[in-house]
Amino acid sequence: MSVKQAAAEIKAKAQETLGEKFSVIADDMERVRTAGTIDGALKVGQSAPEFTLPDAFGNKVSLAALIANGPLVISFYRGEWCPFCNIELRGLQEALPRMESLGATLVALSPEKPDHGIVMTEKNKLTFPVLRDFGNEVARQFGIVFQVGQELRSLSKNVFKNDIAQRNGEDSYELPVPATYVIDKTGVIRLAHVDVDYMLGRVEPETVVAALGPIAK
Repeated sequence: MSVKQAAAEIKAKAQETLGEKFSVIADDMERVRTAGTIDGALKVGQSAPEFTLPDAFGNKVSLAALIANGPLVISFYRGEWCPFCNIELRGLQEALPRMESLGATLVALSPEKPDHGIVMTEKNKLTFPVLRDFGNEVARQFGIVFQVGQELRSLSKNVFKNDIAQRNGEDSYELPVPATYVIDKTGVIRLAHVDVDYMLGRVEPETVVAALGPIAK
């Protein structure tokens, strides 16, 4: 089953469960889209910004170190609480052996506190680093940050019992638009998949592997 197919099943269940309240989610995605939030997102041919971030266990990881030995795949995800993020990262995990055979490294970035990164890693059996991008500093440099609308904040807290501010350790209520980038050894972006539809707009692992082919070691 593709990532999109699995995501479509989760979306259908959410629509059935929430009923009219699902419009809050749909309306907020449309608000982010029409606001031109990702108009300035980094694109193919541009250089990725240098960064150093801690993984879930406190180890520092830098872009320079990651691309030293080959291409890099970066997946920006909203949080461990997001079922669509879980689906996408599991799909990337399944494709990881093929990425590694092409000399590539995979990392995922989220604004969540490290303990949630550990939960994400363990429950999805991830073998690649999950990095904490506190305050979405790196996501902001990639041009993919948005603020969750007030109605959706309330729905998240009251219905899903999910307090994003508490999970992220700061109260900006900002999240990254889910995005996947393939970066070559020189730091140049070779694939940029950014979509405000965080349900059905996820990248397929096959697309990532295909992008790595021309820049494989």
